[in-house]
Amino acid sequence: MKRALIVYGGWDGHTPRESSEIMCQLLKKEGFEVTMSPTLDSYLDKALMDSLNLIVPCWTMGQITKEQRQGLLNAIAGGVGVAGWHGGMGDAFRNDCDYQFMVGGQWVAHPDGIIKYTVNITRPSDPIVKGLKDFQMESEQYYMHVDPSNEVLATTTFTGIKSAAWVNGTVMPVCWKRVYGQGRVFYSSLGHVAKDFDVPEAKEIQRRGMLWAAK
Repeated sequence: MKRALIVYGGWDGHTPRESSEIMCQLLKKEGFEVTMSPTLDSYLDKALMDSLNLIVPCWTMGQITKEQRQGLLNAIAGGVGVAGWHGGMGDAFRNDCDYQFMVGGQWVAHPDGIIKYTVNITRPSDPIVKGLKDFQMESEQYYMHVDPSNEVLATTTFTGIKSAAWVNGTVMPVCWKRVYGQGRVFYSSLGHVAKDFDVPEAKEIQRRGMLWAAK
């Protein structure tokens, strides 16, 4: 049986517990044994970390100790997959560049707040997005600093932005995959709150991304 660890916490505005519960149920349906943890100290448990196939982080902002971060990164580099979404992975530990290097990006803005926008599938042959069509979201449209080595699977284009009009026309990655050492890394900027996963495509992309990361 494959094993997954979901670590949730940080800023409550991203509904970490509720969103993590959705992912927990998806993984259980795929036959995973899932551990839910509300503490970053889980990353210090080497026996636990070595037993995993997948880590699902959902921790917005906050701070991580050097020891906690190394426990996490060592596990991923050693072959454990990691898959997360929105600020729970892409806006965690803003002062930790080593963590951001693993993720492949960092949130910096969501101009105009909650808006309607389009997600465009850009690599339709990839199993994570295969068969999915472009779709609409009404949520935060993430503007991110991203690693050019990412394999981008979907993008969004900023249009009609008023609060930062200079970004209009910018094509921004929405989800990507990459490697970190021997580990697979998947990230999606979708999922501001649990209700965002009512959008079938957003939920399905995250499900497939977790399975891909877990090999």
